Amino acid sequence: MTAGQAVAVFGAYGHTGRFVVAELLNRGLVPILTGRDADKLAALGASHPGLAVRPATVDDAASLDRALAGAAAVINVAGPFASTAAPVIEAALRAGIPYVDVAAELEANADTFARFAEPAADAGTVVIPAMAFFGGLGDLLVTAAMGDWTSADEAHVAYALSSWHPTAGTRSAGTVSRQRREGRRVVFSEGRMQYRDDAPPTTKWSFPEPTGVRSVIGEFTMADVVTVPSHLAVPEVRTYMTVEAAKDVVAPETPAPTAVDEAGRSAQTFLVDVVVRSGDEERRATASGQDIYAFSAPLAVEAVQRVLTGRIKTVGVASAGAIFDAPDFLRALTEAAGLQTSLSLAPRG
Repeated sequence: MTAGQAVAVFGAYGHTGRFVVAELLNRGLVPILTGRDADKLAALGASHPGLAVRPATVDDAASLDRALAGAAAVINVAGPFASTAAPVIEAALRAGIPYVDVAAELEANADTFARFAEPAADAGTVVIPAMAFFGGLGDLLVTAAMGDWTSADEAHVAYALSSWHPTAGTRSAGTVSRQRREGRRVVFSEGRMQYRDDAPPTTKWSFPEPTGVRSVIGEFTMADVVTVPSHLAVPEVRTYMTVEAAKDVVAPETPAPTAVDEAGRSAQTFLVDVVVRSGDEERRATASGQDIYAFSAPLAVEAVQRVLTGRIKTVGVASAGAIFDAPDFLRALTEAAGLQTSLSLAPRG
């Protein structure tokens, strides 16, 4: 049981952070509200009387240690993760507690695997990057679709978003990522990351009905190109985004998400369509739901609960598909977040 255990939420006052805090409370866990902005933390704390409020900054290790004191785990929802992931992971390792983040910055995700794999394994603890809509969900779906396969030739992850109204955090993370790759785009091909200067292709993708055939930006690379190859022998991992959503997220005039229900979710819906191919055989997994930011909360909190109850397959730095039973995790999200999923061995068409 995890009821009553404390979980630190770094960046608790942010758009996704508030969803994470609510999800923890719904599951009987006790959030510790922490982050870099003391005023925003105080305002959030005023709406949650009785919860600990602990300001901390990534350049002050002692403040992070105080923030995590007594916590059973920490969830980092504060981007850009290029700045926050390493200091919070180091604090989690000092505290001897699991770390989960919702980073969609593939460079930060890759840094986490490269830098902390050995320290986390030596400590016998768990570090899970990209436990979010981008990176986590795609990895779970690819892993479930692979089933008994130990390798595949290709994995395709196609996203159909009804719209993509980015948060300030998404815009900031995108800016940092572009700066780190010097404006180039990245693809995962031939078993490695490759950087390109040309424009990504536009193509068609046959989504399940009623979405159907849509124009997509090919090689619209997301964190799945880090999480999937981290544990699956797939030399080609390709991601796609519907053209309209890709335009939304980069347009400066696109507004932030607007709540349409009591939970604070936006009206945006998503469909994730995964196809893995080995030789002439294809397997497909799909998932659909509402609000990519709100959906990251049950993903991250379900992960924490499973780690705290010992329902894991490994320790160290691991992606969602590597550390959890992917089909079982997806079934849990059906109950917790209304996720609709399907798995098929039939070819696309």
